Amino acid sequence: MTASRLLLADDHALFMEALVNLLNPKYDIVDVVDNGRALQESFRKHRPDAIVTDITMPLMNGLEAIRQLQKEGNSPRVVFLTMHHDIDLVRECFRCGGSAFVTKERSCDELIIAIEAVLKNHTYVSPGFPASVSDVSAAANSTAPRMDPLTSRQREILQLFAEGKTMKTIATIMNLSTRTVEWHKYRMMQVLNVQNSAELVRYALRTKLVA
Repeated sequence: MTASRLLLADDHALFMEALVNLLNPKYDIVDVVDNGRALQESFRKHRPDAIVTDITMPLMNGLEAIRQLQKEGNSPRVVFLTMHHDIDLVRECFRCGGSAFVTKERSCDELIIAIEAVLKNHTYVSPGFPASVSDVSAAANSTAPRMDPLTSRQREILQLFAEGKTMKTIATIMNLSTRTVEWHKYRMMQVLNVQNSAELVRYALRTKLVA
């Protein structure tokens, strides 16, 4: 029987090494990446059966990476593996296309249970959250507007900005003009009703765009 093919994404090298050792040889690890942009490129290249990804990663976080793959018409099976304990974040993971949410302090066996669940088109959430899987799924699939008022491009720019990158560097990464990046920053400040760059960074931290 052919092993299911997994793509792994996490920017902590030691943790990733341990994860690979855990999942081999039960699964075929097609690639290991450390940021959301590389996750997207690897998914398009390898078309894995499932993705196991952290949320907070450099250049592009896991949520945004999966959200954009969904917009392209892809429907990857996704296990979010994270240190965060936030029920609203669980709902957002499901809203953007995830099928499982596992916190990093859980057992190795639980991660495998979650992976097997998504491979069978089921859902899974680590025990301990004040909501059932059905509650989370229903909230994620509701037509209620997102709490985050920013566009996908604005979230990308804000993450890069909060990571300390200059306007010029962000423009190069995103293949935009510096003027366009600066305009997006101005619009974000308007939309979020913040007065300065420090408040923008605090918003990025609060919404888990950066650690």
